[in-house]
Amino acid sequence: MPGKPAIFIESTIHAREWITVATATWFINELLTSDNSQVRELAENYDWYVVPVLNVDGFVYTHTNNRLWRKTRQPNANSDCIGTDGNRNFDAHWMENGGASDEPCEDRYAGSAPFSEPETKALSEFVASIKDDLSIYLAFHSYSQFLLYPYGHTEVESPPNKEDLEAIGDVFTSAIKNMAYGTEYKHGTTPSLLYIASGSSVDWAYSEMDIKLAYTIEFRDTGRHGQVLPAAYIIPNSEELLAGLIALIDKAKDLSYI
Repeated sequence: MPGKPAIFIESTIHAREWITVATATWFINELLTSDNSQVRELAENYDWYVVPVLNVDGFVYTHTNNRLWRKTRQPNANSDCIGTDGNRNFDAHWMENGGASDEPCEDRYAGSAPFSEPETKALSEFVASIKDDLSIYLAFHSYSQFLLYPYGHTEVESPPNKEDLEAIGDVFTSAIKNMAYGTEYKHGTTPSLLYIASGSSVDWAYSEMDIKLAYTIEFRDTGRHGQVLPAAYIIPNSEELLAGLIALIDKAKDLSYI
């Protein structure tokens, strides 16, 4: 039915982060098949847009050539080095504050211009076409067990609704910790927990698309396995995501974002 609030999930913009696609596809299956009352409420009361693998060419390359490849697979002019970091390629404070690289051989290469990559260009155009319906934007990444909110491009500015973003972060991390696994997540801005990241999808969704609940979720683990997370972690990680999302959405409703 028209008029439902919508939630957008972007996953696997970084090719080597396999847990993101596994979790995204698990979550899609839950929405379609679960008879759990809370999951049915999610499925029936919201419109979901889920991109399980944004960086398709890079993801394939991690299966065929280099398991730890991060970037896209587009050639770069005047360089033998391939690919761009899609999560530095959005038109939101692109290349500011040292939060990306202008060197094509670097993993954090921001591209020749914002939206130079077909993946980010296509995603940005689609999100722009539905932005008035979107209440929440989520980007799946790994690893570190963090829930990150804007801004990524600066350490000295805070978003106007920082208190709400933090309050939602509190319930998300608590819901995960209270599960049987006892996994601990932290929440904060990208610079406060990791590093400055300019040109990210979440900053773009928040600042340019006016989606005021925009988060990056950095999945398991904290470094023991890193990007090469064993398959045994897929179900626990996915169950934690679901618990966190239920809490996140409930709090968003309480705060009148939905």
